Amino acid sequence: MIDDEGNQVGVTNTNQAIDMAASKKLDLVKVAPNAKPPVCRIMDYGKYRYDMEKKEKEARKKQKTINVKELRFTPNIEDHDLQTKANKAIDFLKNGDRIKVSVRFRGREMGHTDLGKEVLDKFVDLVSEYGVVDKKPKMEGRNLVMFLSEKKDKDKEDN
Repeated sequence: MIDDEGNQVGVTNTNQAIDMAASKKLDLVKVAPNAKPPVCRIMDYGKYRYDMEKKEKEARKKQKTINVKELRFTPNIEDHDLQTKANKAIDFLKNGDRIKVSVRFRGREMGHTDLGKEVLDKFVDLVSEYGVVDKKPKMEGRNLVMFLSEKKDKDKEDN
């Protein structure tokens, strides 16, 4: 058993430990119930739970959520349209978002999936300064899908 100041009391009777906790108006909490003998501690359990919730809330505040933005193309997209979508993708990458780039094939276009790969290659060249390919292009049904994420600079990692 451990008392409220953190000192080890030693092995004590359960009733005696409960009486000690009650005399100090605190709670008797099993810290390690699976140990032989179980380890108990005298503490204010309400305050302990409050502190733990506060730490968890602080940890959630610091964690960054990653959004996945999607851009859709067709295999016969014009260069200017591709450049416009690339500029939008660069904005997303600067914000730290991941990008799902998909080329949708309709009808007879399914016979020319190589055109879709060319479009994705051009797109990767346009955004290569800001992003890297996470997942290589892969066919999912009628769509050719690829994922991009923010490029990690070595200068940022060194500092």
